[in-house]
Formats: sequence, structure tokens, C-alpha cells
Amino acid sequence: MTTTVSADGTAIGYRRVGSGPALVLVDGALCYHGSTPNDALAAELAGRFTVYTYDRRGRGESGDTRPYDVEREVEDVAAVVKEAGGTAGLFGISSGAALVLQAAHRGVPAGRIAVYEPPFIVDRIRKPVPDEYPARLEGALDAGRPGDAVKIFMTAGVGLPAPMVALMRLMPAWSKMKRVAHTLPYDTAVMDGHQAGRPLPAGRWSAIMAPSLVVDGGKSPEWMRNGVAALAAQLPGSEYRTLPGQTHLVKATALAPVLAEFFARPSS
Repeated sequence: MTTTVSADGTAIGYRRVGSGPALVLVDGALCYHGSTPNDALAAELAGRFTVYTYDRRGRGESGDTRPYDVEREVEDVAAVVKEAGGTAGLFGISSGAALVLQAAHRGVPAGRIAVYEPPFIVDRIRKPVPDEYPARLEGALDAGRPGDAVKIFMTAGVGLPAPMVALMRLMPAWSKMKRVAHTLPYDTAVMDGHQAGRPLPAGRWSAIMAPSLVVDGGKSPEWMRNGVAALAAQLPGSEYRTLPGQTHLVKATALAPVLAEFFARPSS
């Protein structure tokens, strides 16, 4: 990987593939190079775009300067965009989608933005993330139990059944997730309280002027799709697309053509 330096001096590892207009992809929780759906998505898009993927701070080849603040992650996005030539399309998935929204709202130069299923909980169809969730995460991490932190994230955060999470602990990917479990509180901060089962606050992302695309999967749970629809209704002039047959674990071959068409449009 190549390295850039964020505003606070933190080294941020990134990769560049392809050629064409610049496009930066932002990961969700626990993902980093070699363990992220954005690797496959970058490969699909590289024929039409210069695609930048990077390790969010605290993961993979990126540093982790304390104390953490969401603003530092916004600065990380800005540092990668600077490497891309000063402006770029931005795409984020899951909590990475929430980070893209924060970055665009705070003025990171983006010609267009697209997001896939930021996990906003805007109603009571599923149990909201409990108020004690951040403290439970920090408690497990402070006690040196990263596996417990991942379990708390998967059950209380994602909403998976405990028996399913117990089976996940037997899979090779579990050790990779434990390796970056200390960054789970960062994703909690990025979500900005929007998993409490309440409507999104009016005007939350009012500073976003770039054309935006909001995407979900047709087989994703109702609570997830309700949150995505609520976001699309908030962003001025946004497009809302549903990918038939897709879930939160979206296939790159289904998502890439939609993103390519959107990001290839000429600026108005």
C-alpha cells in the first residue's frame, strides 16, 4: 500500500487501481484491505475509474492517533481525496456510508456521493441499539477481550441472533475481526446516535450539495430499508435505488454497474 498523512499526522494506507475519474471507496465496520467487500468493488470499477481504497484509522496499514474523534476520520477521507487530485466521487457502505455523509456535509470536496445501506434505525421494527452499547464495547476492550467486543457488536449492534454469532466465532474471519475490534467505538461515533429508533433529525446533512445516490438491497430487512428511504427523503435531489435480490452483503457485480453509471455522469 501507499501511505498518505492525515491532518493530525496519522499515516493512512491506501491503494489505487484503474484509470479514469477518481473514486474513493469507504469501508464499514471491521473492514480493511484484504477483508472488505470494497476490494471486489474496486476491481469491478477499475476499468472506468481510478479507484482509491484505504484502511480506516486503526486498521490494516493505517495508524491510530488518540484521542479519537469523528473529525479525524473526516480528515482521513480528505487526505485520500487530496491524493486523488483534490476532488473525487465518494462511496461508502454501511457505517462507511455514514462517514461519507459526514465528510460531504463537512466540506470534503466530492463531485458526487453514493451510499449503500447506512444502518440507520429510524423506527421500532427492530430493537434499537441500547443506550449502554458504547459502554459495553469499551468495557470489553478495556478488559482485553476483543472477541467479546465483536460479539456485542454483532448481537446488540447488528442484531444477529446469538447462536449465529457463536458459529461465526469458529470461522477464520473471526480472528481478522478481533484484530480491529478496538475500532468498533469509532463506528459507533460515526453513526452519531442514528440507531436509536427515532426519525432522522431534519436538516442533518443539509450542507451536502453534491448529487447523491442512495442504494439498498431488495432482500435487506425492513428496518434497514426504512432507514435508507428516510435518508433519501432528506438529501436534496437524491436518487434512491433498490437492487433486487441483494442484501447488506451486496455483490460487487450487482452494485458496480449502478455506481459506474451514476459516477460517470457529467457534472451539471
